[in-house]
Amino acid sequence: MRITTTVAASALALSLAFPAVADDKPYSIEILAEGLENPWAMAFLPGSGDIILTSRLGRVMIHDADSGEILEISGAPEVDTRNQGGLLDIAPAPDFEESGLVYMTWSGVTEGSDTTTHLGRARLDRDAGALQDFEVLHIVSPAMDSQAHYGSRIVFADGHVFVGLGDRNSKDFGPDHISQDLSSENGSVIRLTMDGEIPDDNPFVDQEGAAGAIWSYGHRNIQAMSLNPDTGEIWLAEHGEAGGDEINVVERAGNFGWPLAAYGVDYRTGEQFADTHQPDDGFIAPVFHWPPGRDDHFPPSGMAWYDGEAFPDWQGHLLVGNLFHQYLGLFAVDGHDVSAPVRLLEGEGWRIRDVAIGPDHGFIYVIADGEDVPLLRLVPSEENGD
Repeated sequence: MRITTTVAASALALSLAFPAVADDKPYSIEILAEGLENPWAMAFLPGSGDIILTSRLGRVMIHDADSGEILEISGAPEVDTRNQGGLLDIAPAPDFEESGLVYMTWSGVTEGSDTTTHLGRARLDRDAGALQDFEVLHIVSPAMDSQAHYGSRIVFADGHVFVGLGDRNSKDFGPDHISQDLSSENGSVIRLTMDGEIPDDNPFVDQEGAAGAIWSYGHRNIQAMSLNPDTGEIWLAEHGEAGGDEINVVERAGNFGWPLAAYGVDYRTGEQFADTHQPDDGFIAPVFHWPPGRDDHFPPSGMAWYDGEAFPDWQGHLLVGNLFHQYLGLFAVDGHDVSAPVRLLEGEGWRIRDVAIGPDHGFIYVIADGEDVPLLRLVPSEENGD
């Protein structure tokens, strides 16, 4: 089933000096598939227009570009689906066309009721409709008796695999918070070899008591992460506490401050629990952040850099999904200056879970979050098409 409607992007009123993208660029929405159950991630399979998707319930699927069918793929890992857990990100390896490997993250039980984020990979056999030769590459340490804030997005860069992780919803807002503890991989970005080993040149590999996999730390809950194709930098977006959501540019050995420098407030009291980022505070400040409270915050999920022919005015812009306010944010970026977002898909009623740019002229693909949700494609509307 395919439905098309025409809408126009509406710009958020700006309180910043950076200009917004023009708000007169209309697009059309195509619904490519319906009835998806709790999808969490999607990625295009290199060499085709097919999309591989995960469901948080533990399913791997492929959207076949030719038939439009959603095909079930067997061989997914066993996952813990309590609360925010389940099968999470999925990313074809850079050499996928030769190796057939796909990397995945998921929440799994370790001992008792403790859970943690896992990273693994398997070979996709399209003919068999199965994931084969499954390997667990890394189990995040320590596991915790929590089912929240797993992260967990995958990015490939400089021949390594990076994974953005969450702080497991720790409510200790002091200096002993898990995200400030270098012995814990939670609340960090980790960097591993493609085989899951800890590289010798990671920043803390020789520091006593530190987790050698850590690349950066002081993060809260990373649910959006992508490689900037123009600069080679890894950008991410992470949830704040009751507002204060952030867009950050990852730096080697960087401490991003959570929860000692933050823009949100305590969910329970509504009170500020930390100073905002200050010059010379020793923490890396975000390139963009939202104010405290729920009126204008941006709980993010999914990120992609626009590089395509379909929307030439959006070249080099950043797309990030908004869960709570149900829109796809389109951010103009100039170096590390980031504008307030134009709100795409606002008013459609979809929590945005992930976004990807297709090989078909740069059409924009989106999955919504929920129990009965669609796979969408944004294309130029007829009056603005070629």
